[in-house]
Amino acid sequence: MATHQISLTVNGSPEIVLVPSNMTLLQLLRDRLALTGTKNGCAAGECGACTVILNGEAVNSCMVLAVECDGGQVVTIEGLAHDNILDPVQAAIIEQAGVQCGFCTPGVLISSRALLDRQPHPTEDEIKEALLGNLCRCTGYTRLVEAVKDAAHRQAQTII
Repeated sequence: MATHQISLTVNGSPEIVLVPSNMTLLQLLRDRLALTGTKNGCAAGECGACTVILNGEAVNSCMVLAVECDGGQVVTIEGLAHDNILDPVQAAIIEQAGVQCGFCTPGVLISSRALLDRQPHPTEDEIKEALLGNLCRCTGYTRLVEAVKDAAHRQAQTII
């Protein structure tokens, strides 16, 4: 199997790694970089548990080859909080009781962050569309949508 040296930035830290051609970004994050917050749910791009932000876009890391990330910027769930301060989406999902079993939570948070990065004042329909790829069997989605609305409000107050 051919291997490739790639360089990428993960949660603000530069990384240089040797990866086989068939290694996914999910495998790189979990197995090589020990960032296990990104979950392996279905390994088929259907559940959203492995969602990360790659070059500003939410992607299913199980569907992206690590070699495709050479030169890229990746943000995982571990990269949301800064200086022990939760990201507004993290704080909001806690306060809105949007977490039950927690398996989908990293992907939901990352999808929400990607939405708020590109659309700071999303409509409810935009929120629902952004979360469409994240399957959750516990919360019923209502609290997740409310949490993203709350996070948008918190974020707007922080900017002012």
